Amino acid sequence: MMTDPIADMLTRIRNSSASRRDEVSVPYSKVKFTIAKILEKCGFVGAVETKEDNKDFAIRLRYDGRRPAFEAIRRISKPGHRVYVGADKLPTVRSATGVAVISTSQGLMTNMEARDRKLGGEIICEIY
Repeated sequence: MMTDPIADMLTRIRNSSASRRDEVSVPYSKVKFTIAKILEKCGFVGAVETKEDNKDFAIRLRYDGRRPAFEAIRRISKPGHRVYVGADKLPTVRSATGVAVISTSQGLMTNMEARDRKLGGEIICEIY
């Protein structure tokens, strides 16, 4: 039994990137797929595609030359310690070169989108 599937997905991405794999397979859930789509939109990973069986989805990893497209990816809010922030306290990740994924009442979005919409919420993870 897995207690934190989002942390598992982030660890799979981090480990596959460190071992220079082309893609990583992740068990499907709507939240994990949405987080992966946000990372794709921000340019930290390549294409995110569901597989035929709809039990897994694939994340193609991006590299800038020989280096991964991101320096670090880490989970902020954990099952044992949730981290919530108001709209006025949203984090800026690495002088706005990174992205924090925020779970708001209007769905998952980046910290910049949440700031523009004046929404607070739970900080899921950050990547830079």
